[in-house]
Amino acid sequence: MPKFTDQEKQEILRYLEADKPLPDKYRFLLFADKREVELVWNGKTNDICNIVLPFQTIEQVDEPRAEKTMAIQPDMFSFDSRGRQLKGWTNKLIWGDNKLILSSLKNGPLREEIERQGGIKLIYIDPPFDVGADFSMDIEIGEDTFTKKPNVLEEIAYRDTWGKGTDSFISMIYERLVLMRDLLAKDGSIYVHCDWRVNSYLKLVLDEVFSGFVNTEIIWICGLMGSGKVFPKSHETILLYRKQNSIFNMPLRLGLSPRITNALQKDNEGWFYTRGQESSGGKNWLKSYISKEVSFSKEKAIEEANQNRPQPAWDVWIGKKELAKAFNDFPVGTYAYTDQEKVGYPTQKPEALLERIIKASSNEGDLVADFFCGSGTTAAVAEKLGRKWIATDLGKFAVHTTRKRMIGVQRQLKAENKDFRAFEMLNMGKYERQHYVGVNPNLRDVEKQKQLEQKEADFINLILRAYKAEKVEGFKTFIGKKTGRLVAIGPVNLPVTRLSIEEIILECREKHITKVDVLGFEFEMGLFPNLLDEAKSKGIDISPKYIPAEVFDKRAVDKGQVVFYGVSYIAAEPHLEGNKISIELTDYSVFYNQDSIKAVESELKDKNSKIVVEMGQIVKITKDENGFITRDILTKNWTDWIDYWSVDFNYESKREIVRIQNQDSQEWEEVWTGDYVFENEWQSFRTKKDRSIELKSIYHECTPGRRKVAVKVVDIFGNDTMSIIELNVGGQC
Repeated sequence: MPKFTDQEKQEILRYLEADKPLPDKYRFLLFADKREVELVWNGKTNDICNIVLPFQTIEQVDEPRAEKTMAIQPDMFSFDSRGRQLKGWTNKLIWGDNKLILSSLKNGPLREEIERQGGIKLIYIDPPFDVGADFSMDIEIGEDTFTKKPNVLEEIAYRDTWGKGTDSFISMIYERLVLMRDLLAKDGSIYVHCDWRVNSYLKLVLDEVFSGFVNTEIIWICGLMGSGKVFPKSHETILLYRKQNSIFNMPLRLGLSPRITNALQKDNEGWFYTRGQESSGGKNWLKSYISKEVSFSKEKAIEEANQNRPQPAWDVWIGKKELAKAFNDFPVGTYAYTDQEKVGYPTQKPEALLERIIKASSNEGDLVADFFCGSGTTAAVAEKLGRKWIATDLGKFAVHTTRKRMIGVQRQLKAENKDFRAFEMLNMGKYERQHYVGVNPNLRDVEKQKQLEQKEADFINLILRAYKAEKVEGFKTFIGKKTGRLVAIGPVNLPVTRLSIEEIILECREKHITKVDVLGFEFEMGLFPNLLDEAKSKGIDISPKYIPAEVFDKRAVDKGQVVFYGVSYIAAEPHLEGNKISIELTDYSVFYNQDSIKAVESELKDKNSKIVVEMGQIVKITKDENGFITRDILTKNWTDWIDYWSVDFNYESKREIVRIQNQDSQEWEEVWTGDYVFENEWQSFRTKKDRSIELKSIYHECTPGRRKVAVKVVDIFGNDTMSIIELNVGGQC
């Protein structure tokens, strides 16, 4: 123990009494025997999230297989009569905060399933360097392009990531990297893509978290970027951390350099050689790698020599084909990826890059993961290479983009008569809301309900403040009032039901109330528009609105940024031919806002234009050189709002099961949530190359009897709406 002066001792005591951290000079003197290199930043903590929330299965997507295709599948697969997967690993596409997702994967029941697959062998992540760009999306409307701004939830993620500069970014990524490290299999690897903005910081964080791992810095030459004022930027960095015994299949480059291949000649015996090398053994050297075939072309000879004499790839990976050839390597793609790959996502990576990574650090059948999945490149390549996958993202539009992309991959593999797996879309839904409110999911039901009621009572004030409504008393179903309309609020953990709406209608009739807003996190399917029409016939105007997740962020509420959107409506008509059903989409309505037409008109400069979303219409505002303003409605038809729609021809055939820990036995038990999984059996969607969309499904053969058909629509903002149609197959609707 070092000797301290009385003054130093008093100073140390003052820090301890004030519960403040000691200055570094004292810290290192007191703990001199543990002095080592350590990364320190403002807000660093060793507290790592250990929350476990159940995953809700929202949708299962599986392109039906033909019988001949089903016959070639591995034994671990099992299929129903439609050719849809019943057993075996189902790939996971998860929407939500990846901190909660990672913690729930690590500590929850899904960990057992992951371990049965051999654990996660490979993690690739491309964390956000510029979240504003990541969450802004260009959406095509006719011949115009509209930029969708980040929603408030995504802006909150931006503030949490960059609100305190580099300190908050490092805090965000550090906790997630620790969770990823703990999820990796013993022979696993992690690749982290980064650029100049955070490269140096990220390298230090990774060194600390993955201490003892073998690390490699890969330079990806992805193309020239930047102005002539500085050296043009031509590369980004990929950091690889792996254990000594991890899977590693060395990527290979070509065996023959361009200098040799350009000089190849054929002799009278049919052997290829290079001029000037015959006397030095060059000819015999080539004989080891090229067959003696007079009919061989030069190209065939080069191909065979490269296959027989490959060389290990370097840690510099070349994107462009022409440049890669000069380096005797295969190209791994640039940001100027092919039109076939483009899905309109701003930070999309080329598939060739992920193909090299996945082949290098996993084998066929292994499980790979991407917790910042963006447009889904990792999942797409993993599926094509026969790997299992988990992909997650906070952005709803990113998850929707990945869903469409993976359906495209399933269709492609089906056409090529190759294997593919089903994937399911998960989130934490009401459990995540309970977490935000502060309800402990591990309590017994009675205690949980008591805590939920107390928390909801406290939370009501926040919702009313976010909605800018005042509290009212003396009503059975109403708790607020806003501009002459009474306000009812649904529960945190349950949808607003038909019974709730009927109670509201009853109180309206008793007390002569004519205008009502109903706020809910979820609404029971099939409520609207029929129930609203019924209320209108009784002189009651009911406006249902979704409570957005942004209400859980006090900062967003304080700034008045929370927007409550009206519930979208789907109109669909069934067509029956004997035992076959087809669904036709006949109408769709939305009520979105982004910017204000009047505000844009007052701020717009001459000879400029801007696109605005107001009350479910996308409008292009143009101001000419004389200041004259014109408005052009771009959403001329309800179909302009639809990006994707799908049908489950037998909804309620598959129950949604979650696994929850029994507090007495500590065992994980399967519990039915009361909801059902949407089994995506048919879909039509727009792509970057094809903007058309079908409005009538194929005819689907069903067994006779009563059933419910579910129709799901995803709009151009990535938000989804469902509607239920009740049918009697072989009878009447």
